[in-house]
Amino acid sequence: MKLSIVIPACNEEGQIEETVRNLHSTLTISQIKNEILIINDNSKDDTENILKKVCIELQHVRYLNNKGPNGFGFAVRCGLENFNGDAVAIFMADGSDLPEDVVRFFKKLEEGYDCVFGSRFMKGGKIIDYPIIKLILNRLANLFISLIFQMRYNDTTNAFKMYRRHVIQGLKPFLSHHFNLTVELPLKAIVRGYSFVVLPNKWTNRKTGESKLKIKEMGSRYLFIVLYCLLEKWLSRGDYLASKKMNP
Repeated sequence: MKLSIVIPACNEEGQIEETVRNLHSTLTISQIKNEILIINDNSKDDTENILKKVCIELQHVRYLNNKGPNGFGFAVRCGLENFNGDAVAIFMADGSDLPEDVVRFFKKLEEGYDCVFGSRFMKGGKIIDYPIIKLILNRLANLFISLIFQMRYNDTTNAFKMYRRHVIQGLKPFLSHHFNLTVELPLKAIVRGYSFVVLPNKWTNRKTGESKLKIKEMGSRYLFIVLYCLLEKWLSRGDYLASKKMNP
């Protein structure tokens, strides 16, 4: 099975090369058939020039320009339309995700699950230098989601997840333009009955650059997509159920 890793990148000149090289090295050592697909999301700095160099030097690494509309959600969606693997993971350009977690998640996916979701807030998970205000809002938002969906998964907003190709096809059409895509994908997968398992993962705050997530802009967008998925759960009457869940 071939794994694609989609990396959305906007003005990440300070980190993108290290992120890609570390990921490429880890996947090579682990002997996982892969491609690394970076989506350059209208970067105004030297990101694209760095990507050109890296793609020449490293096998199975390529990049595409997201010509618009731009934004995190659109960049990820561009990647999800263009990856060529049997499964896909979303990986952050800022180095906050751990390449070793990609390997662990892929090995779990090979056991037969449709999806593998990460949680930074379960036993074995870890966060480093998470801004306190964002942390408080994160926990409140995830508590709200877990309560209204009556599920134990406690980190739905975590971007680090892995899906088989047929799941991505089954979740379309995508509605989210921004970071709320990280919520739309897993909630749709859960509502539509795809099997999933949750594993702990590590998250480290970026060393360089500026976070693209703007809290004041995202509240209503997260709420919209959560309520949309909840409405589908209530009204679809099982029309989308894809398979028996394997998670406890």
